[in-house]
Amino acid sequence: MLTLTLKPHEERRIKEGHLWVYKDELAHAPAAEPGTLVRVCAQDGASLGTGFYNPLSKIAVRMLACEVELAETEFFTKRIRQAQALRDRMLPQEEGYRVVFGEADLLSGLIVDKYNNYLVLQMLSAGMDSRKPHIIEALREIFPDVTGIIEKNTAQTRKKEGLELIDAVVWGSVPDVVRFRENGLDLEINLATGQKTGYFLDQKINRRVVGSLSRGKTVLDCFCNIGGFALNAALGGAAEAVGVDSSALAVEAATRNAEINNLANCRFEKANVFDLLREHVQQERKWDIIVLDPPSFAKSRSAIRSAQAGYAELNRTAMKLLPPGGLLVSASCTQLVPEHDLLDIIYRESARIRKRLRLVHRGSQAADHPVLLAMPETQYLKFLVFEVAGNP
Repeated sequence: MLTLTLKPHEERRIKEGHLWVYKDELAHAPAAEPGTLVRVCAQDGASLGTGFYNPLSKIAVRMLACEVELAETEFFTKRIRQAQALRDRMLPQEEGYRVVFGEADLLSGLIVDKYNNYLVLQMLSAGMDSRKPHIIEALREIFPDVTGIIEKNTAQTRKKEGLELIDAVVWGSVPDVVRFRENGLDLEINLATGQKTGYFLDQKINRRVVGSLSRGKTVLDCFCNIGGFALNAALGGAAEAVGVDSSALAVEAATRNAEINNLANCRFEKANVFDLLREHVQQERKWDIIVLDPPSFAKSRSAIRSAQAGYAELNRTAMKLLPPGGLLVSASCTQLVPEHDLLDIIYRESARIRKRLRLVHRGSQAADHPVLLAMPETQYLKFLVFEVAGNP
């Protein structure tokens, strides 16, 4: 097995449980096939474990959290069973959930989502991509009732690993539309055209929270995707739940999901959220609850400042539409903007327009997206609910 040695004093983070070794932390980065299993050692020769090596990537080694001699079907079967055991314990009887959440399940670069009898794969590293047959074989053994597996390897991060983008069925058959149940709702998703792996499973519990707060209220769900918060609000008894998204396909799918669940108090429209909120301010329109769940505003550190400006404008404009007692639900999936920064942004913008807010609930990603404490990168989702306390 190829052995890689770290530069002096670079081992502490790895010893503490972080799973990424950066290329500039290696004493030498030899040529090797991307995805090669290697041993990583400290400068004094002490082994830090094994991992998948990719000399083409800034993340040169993705550690496997122990000594692994052979990363084939048996290895993946054991790891994925351990991941599934956590889901069975924390989210029993769910039809749609994340089976494997990459680093948090000690499988860096691998995502597996399950929607009833179908699985969706994302392999974001060369190590995982080169072991696709073993991963599929392991999944078939663990989930014998699954009838189709599709890979949604379209994330741009694959290019940094020297990997091509692929979107294809890799085993069995997968229909155009897949149905599953979440929070009492029957949902249809298109695994081929849907964003990410088809649905944003990480907001499962947070959607339930919004539903519990919506009885008799008017609810505006911004960046609604295929219905998410608006559908849960409508099921929870909202007087009116309106979802807004810039994607016509998303709006069409959301409308279909409202029809499936016979939710006459729910509708969806295609619009730019920033423009729509400004129009509602000009119209002096009011909402009882506004949900802000935008896509990530920053994929790199160079975009953090613009992301902060985007969150500021979005939350400030939404607050203008809320009366005393109204609820601002503000979510962020931008890992590079931590919760304390989002809180600071919302506080500054509320003070700017003289709105007093009370933080009444905070949430995070669902338990099928666990957080590995040694890797802050695995904690990304912020979910904050504020009540407007009244005008000064």
